[in-house]
Amino acid sequence: MSDGVQRAGGADDASLDHYLIFATPEDRDRGVPPLGILVEEFVLCDDYTAAGIDGVEWSSATGAWGDSSATSRNLRTDALLRSRVIAVSRHDASDAYKACGGGELPPAAEIRTLFRERQPLPAAAPLDLGATGSRRYRVLFAGELGGDGLANVRSALRLEPVADPADPLARVVGTATVTAEGHTFTWEMRRIGPGIAWCLDMTVRLGAGPESTIGVLLHHHRQVIREQGLIPVTIERFA
Repeated sequence: MSDGVQRAGGADDASLDHYLIFATPEDRDRGVPPLGILVEEFVLCDDYTAAGIDGVEWSSATGAWGDSSATSRNLRTDALLRSRVIAVSRHDASDAYKACGGGELPPAAEIRTLFRERQPLPAAAPLDLGATGSRRYRVLFAGELGGDGLANVRSALRLEPVADPADPLARVVGTATVTAEGHTFTWEMRRIGPGIAWCLDMTVRLGAGPESTIGVLLHHHRQVIREQGLIPVTIERFA
């Protein structure tokens, strides 16, 4: 990329996150058209940590695209706003856009030309924890998982139970280990306070394979969890 960063999942539609915004939480389940569509993209550093979030918002009232920085920030801090938002695929966002009179949803390349103000994310050098040849990542999410959502995450990420996931005081609810492209990955799903936030912690023991596998796995896991209602906040690295 010319700005020294990369897109979270490549340069195609797969790296864009789509959200439908409704007037009330009840409207989400009643087939009422959304008030708007939020499209975001995580911007990554070379080591796959997050440098910022680009985004744009479409309003059904005006039929126009505009700045989304306030909505992006509030989505991660305001539980009431999150209750009015659904994370969707591009296909579902396209259907909603068409139903609201927008026509065909623009392709990813065109949507990116509408990005105006990047929301920067704090960055710091990884801590030296003495683990040569390994990295530790944390993907932070805002919101809470219901029982079905947590069960879906545990299944999709092949998490082995560590504690009773129904216990609101249980911190680590599952862990998994896999070897891919010569690297060994271990991840765990962790609750950060009841009803506050969640995180995915992933340790990578580097092998001889391509480092791009790290980015692919982080992107896949982030999307799996986002699809269950949590909002990704940032991707940090601790070592």
